[in-house]
Amino acid sequence: MKLKVKKTAIKRMFALMLCLMLTISGTSALASDIKTDAKTDPTAQEKITAKILTKSTHSWDGNLLAAYPPGQPQVTILRIQIPAGATLPLHTHPVINAGVLITGELTVMTKTGKILQLKAGDPIVEVVNTWHYGKNQGSEPADIIVFYAGTKDAPITLKE
Repeated sequence: MKLKVKKTAIKRMFALMLCLMLTISGTSALASDIKTDAKTDPTAQEKITAKILTKSTHSWDGNLLAAYPPGQPQVTILRIQIPAGATLPLHTHPVINAGVLITGELTVMTKTGKILQLKAGDPIVEVVNTWHYGKNQGSEPADIIVFYAGTKDAPITLKE
């Protein structure tokens, strides 16, 4: 069954996710247009920069991302901290989500055996409707910020 999704809803979701990601990273979409004046601000010696961490139409396992579901868009941002040695339960996400590992390391494994190794600073475009789990095999906590592009009152994660 094909779902019709309004183009304006998709554009709004992308714009909101971009704004949130840029805010978290401490940059501005208009960074190249911002000028500083060293005479009025003696600390303004460095240029403001913006760096794309990832841009993809596919999840990390190579599958094409699913269409956004119909309904009122709702963005959820989680900061997930995973202690050293901890394993997350097997779960799936019915919505598109992406994140950045802030500290530590994380191994993500699908039920079918695909593996992704992440280290601090790495971005991830997560798998959608695919059973997977994460494991922190490092010696320090893993800290990841994840953006979920779902719809109001719908779950972003389902556990087995």
